[in-house]
Amino acid sequence: MKFNETKIRVRYGETDKMGVVYHANYAIYFEVGRTEWLREFGLSYRGMEAEGVMLPVVSLTINYKNSARYDDVVKVKTTLRKMPTASIEFDYELRNEADVLLATGNTILAFIDTKKNRPTRCPKYLLDKLQN
Repeated sequence: MKFNETKIRVRYGETDKMGVVYHANYAIYFEVGRTEWLREFGLSYRGMEAEGVMLPVVSLTINYKNSARYDDVVKVKTTLRKMPTASIEFDYELRNEADVLLATGNTILAFIDTKKNRPTRCPKYLLDKLQN
């Protein structure tokens, strides 16, 4: 399936007193990966929202393997798990510069029609871009 890789440098404010990344920040790294994955296809959350579609996270799983630390450059690999329907699902791998696996994860996001505040199907323009 289609994937994107992006790099993030761990900032001091994302760590605890021991210089280890606070666990909740992994979800933020996954969000950066998703955002960059969309950009690779010429899309953005802002553009989708302007079209009346929102993508709230309905499920998040993180499996911690090793610690990310202050000033590490981490690579987030974001992979589309399957073609979207009324939801879109991503798998993640987070690795450091030595290629050590730091965490794996998964998110499911629902497509929501903002005018009706109800679930909707994946927009055709996104499906079209994914099929190329």
